[in-house]
Amino acid sequence: MPDLSKIRNFCIIAHIDHGKSTLADRLLERTGTITEREMKEQTLDDMDLERERGITIKSHAVRMTHTADRTDYTLNLIDTPGHVDFTYEVSRALKACEGAILLVDASQGIEAQTISNLWLALEQDLEIIPVINKVDLPVARPDEVAQALEDLIGEPAEDILQISAKTGEGVDEMLDMLIDRIPPPSGDPEAPLRALIFDSIYDSYRGSVVYARLFDGTLDKGDTMKFMATDKTYDAEELGILRMGRQKVETLTAGDVGYVIGSVKDIQDTRVGDTITLADNPATEPIPGFEEVKPMVFSGIYPTDTDDFEELRGALEKLALNDASLTYEPESSAALGFGFRVGFLGLLHMEIIQERLEREFDLDLITTVPNVEYHVEVKDQDDYVMVDSPEDMPHYGDIETVYEPYVEADIITPSDYIGNIIQLCEDRRGEYGNQRWLDSQTVKLEYELPLAEIVFDFYDNLKSVSRGYASFDYEFVEYRESDLVKLTILINEEPADPLSTIVHRDKAYEVGRKLAKKLKDVIPKQLFEVPVQASIGRRIVARETIKARRKDVTAKCYGGDVSRKKKLLEEQKKGKKRMKQMGEIDVPQEAFLAILSMDEDD
Repeated sequence: MPDLSKIRNFCIIAHIDHGKSTLADRLLERTGTITEREMKEQTLDDMDLERERGITIKSHAVRMTHTADRTDYTLNLIDTPGHVDFTYEVSRALKACEGAILLVDASQGIEAQTISNLWLALEQDLEIIPVINKVDLPVARPDEVAQALEDLIGEPAEDILQISAKTGEGVDEMLDMLIDRIPPPSGDPEAPLRALIFDSIYDSYRGSVVYARLFDGTLDKGDTMKFMATDKTYDAEELGILRMGRQKVETLTAGDVGYVIGSVKDIQDTRVGDTITLADNPATEPIPGFEEVKPMVFSGIYPTDTDDFEELRGALEKLALNDASLTYEPESSAALGFGFRVGFLGLLHMEIIQERLEREFDLDLITTVPNVEYHVEVKDQDDYVMVDSPEDMPHYGDIETVYEPYVEADIITPSDYIGNIIQLCEDRRGEYGNQRWLDSQTVKLEYELPLAEIVFDFYDNLKSVSRGYASFDYEFVEYRESDLVKLTILINEEPADPLSTIVHRDKAYEVGRKLAKKLKDVIPKQLFEVPVQASIGRRIVARETIKARRKDVTAKCYGGDVSRKKKLLEEQKKGKKRMKQMGEIDVPQEAFLAILSMDEDD
């Protein structure tokens, strides 16, 4: 039976690009978990995409051994994703730990994601060890950052450790501090089994591989496990601990972090946050905090070549095996053909999935403007209708109320840009919440914003108005009643549903005018005039006209009686009238893509 007092379970909390993966590399090196020959940058980030972007997308765990005061300690580092889209996974990884290293860049200071994850860690009662990284940089300002951290969490500035994960300076002291300050895990090995799933991956040969932290009880190879949220049972065919690879063991007990393989063919059965117990001696209560992960942002993904539809389906199936939060269903569009309506946790999640589809499966894709999910109350119906695409919006006259998702946004910015950012939030229908000074130069703004207003280009505009200095984090609050309408685009008086959008009534005229103007510029001229209109229900709010392309029917007439020219022009006029009644406008794909890339602030 392992000695729980010699185990430390911890994670590293940091904003994107503050050096979390580099610090993990140094820890692996200093504890002898990996040799210098095997060493590579961002060892725990095994996707090329993670290395290029400097972010952690999939969480990882690794066991290390460190000697302090002639005693060997087992250190379980449970790495966490570092972006707002993966907040739930972060919260579950934090739940599996007793302590956290709060890593802050000495040149960039405290940022929004750092504070967001710090609050999550404090909610779980974790021991927080603040550490300032990148002190070797010429632009580092560690003393200022230490003072800001003291104001934030109360740790005396002179006691905050200053390190360089790149050079290794201060890392040994950090390891000793980690062992001194982080409490060992508590748990009863004799109690019924309770193990928290903090991650799972899909192995094409073995099925779902579950990463779990055991809180109580013991799990032996061959035991029949029960997943409490899904009520599924499987045999524990293989158990192990996570060093740089999987290392088999016969037993896992309270306090351990390891993996379990049980021929689970569907990753939906092994959900992050679920509790594993034993089928013949189950725990009475699961570990609290389990939630169904729901997509917040929806977008259409279509292959540029319609022949690639089945390849796209297969690619989405494979990605969904490793990502239980990814949802998709087939849809078709008049302009783009057959594709899928895909649900994502947020914009970064959407960007990553699209890039993985293009890179790993060699697909050429078109992605439509992201939408959020609305709840629509329809007259004479008891339940809400869920709408995540303008095409699914009920008829204007049948709608009683529309509810849209709101988020609480934390924006951290240098004080010089407060005015610009407040203006941006007000333009996006934001509701001011609070303002807090982190130090003499940095302020945190709190706003409540409609999710629909931030999923498209809010982050880009925020970086633009703050010259790249502002950082942004948000979390879902609730659905609220809003005056939203479907803005239908009519081309030659026929609805073009793929171009329609859901907007706030106050913005409908402005957006309709921009859409109509943009379409007028990109749709090729016909032999007859084509009206492009934007409407709410039956009311037209904007109109542009694509002028007719003139065909010179009199070119063959040279000299002679003018009545002949008049006759030809009359025939042309009748033909255009007949063509307008019968002709269909084929909206080219280029026009559709131009609309999708339209910045509403043009």
